[in-house]
Amino acid sequence: VHAVGEITPQSFINSVDQSIPDPRNAEGDPPRIDQLNSLFGLAPPAGSPPGTPAPGVKGSTVDLTGFIDGNSKIIAATTGVVNLNGLEAWTQKGTGLEAEKVDTLGLVIGYHLNDKVSLQMIGGIPPRVDIKGKGEIVAPMSGVVTLTDPRAAQILGETIPIKQDIPITNLGNKPTVSRARAWTPAFEVQYQFGKAGVNKFRPYVAAGVMYAHYNQIKLHHQVRADLVAAGHMIQNIKDGKAGAALDKIASSGNPYVKVKAEDSVAPIATLGFTYDLDESWYATASVSYVKLNNLVKVDVINANDGSRLIRSTSRIDVDPILTYVGVGYRF
Repeated sequence: VHAVGEITPQSFINSVDQSIPDPRNAEGDPPRIDQLNSLFGLAPPAGSPPGTPAPGVKGSTVDLTGFIDGNSKIIAATTGVVNLNGLEAWTQKGTGLEAEKVDTLGLVIGYHLNDKVSLQMIGGIPPRVDIKGKGEIVAPMSGVVTLTDPRAAQILGETIPIKQDIPITNLGNKPTVSRARAWTPAFEVQYQFGKAGVNKFRPYVAAGVMYAHYNQIKLHHQVRADLVAAGHMIQNIKDGKAGAALDKIASSGNPYVKVKAEDSVAPIATLGFTYDLDESWYATASVSYVKLNNLVKVDVINANDGSRLIRSTSRIDVDPILTYVGVGYRF
């Protein structure tokens, strides 16, 4: 339960749940939303000729003295309190993340236990990976406003149901959602078919584990700005200014965004071959599959007191197919 505080009439009306009629309405009365628009002068009075302009708040159909301040906002004493639900449970509308393809230089060091079995350590230059997104993230706000001012309750009703999807960020309208540097060394046991010195072409299979670590994670500047704006919204609600949250006014807080991906270990399987060019040099190629996923935490924190305003936790499945082409030398 939070105090609403000051709010513009338009934001107040936009939050009203239009699917629930005003219980005070008689049959044939205008919908609640039309009545509110007319009440606050945001629509012409019922029965006005087509093209009649809205008179504005100061031209309201009723006396709003004591309701509206000099900035045309509904005053805090009028708006009462709201029992608010949903803001802590963001929903995703067709959202998804996909890692773009990337190339880098790799290095494989192997130790042969015998002619067929070897141990492989795979590393390389950590590439910067771009993450593209699609869809939107919204906060499905709902609740009930209880008006504590008797005159306001008489005009508007004692309780007003609200429902509004609050847009948080759009992932699909940006070239990249984020960028990170990926450190993914792998360790495999390899079994090679054929016989050294006899078969130039020797296919192999391998299996092992990959360790995944991401750093230098950067969000797109607009995604970061959207999350900061959402942090201001939550801080306003905590400060008893839910109306300011809907009006998208900066809060008393100083929100910043913190992103961290937890490290993970994943199985890796490889098919490949080597082709001897001479006794020491050989060409090699392989394709690997990794069942890779990482837990990513996005926090919006108030820098003033260290309190966490928002936490979003997601498990990102990458499952990459890795191709490798190289030239090797046997010592």
